[in-house]
Amino acid sequence: MNSHGIKTILSRLKSFGLGAGSLFTLGALTGCVSFGGAEPPPFLLSLTPQTQVDAGDVRAGPRGGALVIQSFSTPQKLNNIRVPVQTSTTAIAYLKNATWVDKPARLFQSLLGETIAAKNKRLVLTPAQARGDADTYLSGELVNFGLDGPSLTVTVTFDAVKMRKGKPIEKRRFEAQESVFAAEAGPVGEALNTAANKVVLEVADWVG
Repeated sequence: MNSHGIKTILSRLKSFGLGAGSLFTLGALTGCVSFGGAEPPPFLLSLTPQTQVDAGDVRAGPRGGALVIQSFSTPQKLNNIRVPVQTSTTAIAYLKNATWVDKPARLFQSLLGETIAAKNKRLVLTPAQARGDADTYLSGELVNFGLDGPSLTVTVTFDAVKMRKGKPIEKRRFEAQESVFAAEAGPVGEALNTAANKVVLEVADWVG
């Protein structure tokens, strides 16, 4: 491109509030997309419910009779999309190449809602959908959702809180464990999915 052409492009960029540095940035972006300089993971982990609502299935009823599942809290070690590994009584690392598609608490919340709706034939709503009008609310904390390195055992621990109008608040701990043959993303992800499904099935029976 001749000097006249370059001056013309720079002139147009300046008219949009951009300078020569922006011209370089725009050119670089056409070649690649950067995610903070890190390589993308080879694959992403997710949770798959063992019990699912059939396509076309309809749930109907008043909002007051619905079950509302609120967002779950987590300890800081689970407040990301990595898989924690307990390497000693005081040390935690993160499993290599193990990355969730979303934070574990949100994945577990979706898994629980799908399982309860399918297994119990319940109308399950989010807090926004219920608009504060529901008889039963389920909240809680996802306490453990990772791997114990020395024993090669994954653990899913959920402290559930059930609140119903006119009745005492109930809190119960649910837990499931699965052994893995290697501290690798594939087997650990599958074991966590199995353990999580065991927990949500027990929670579904408890909620009713």
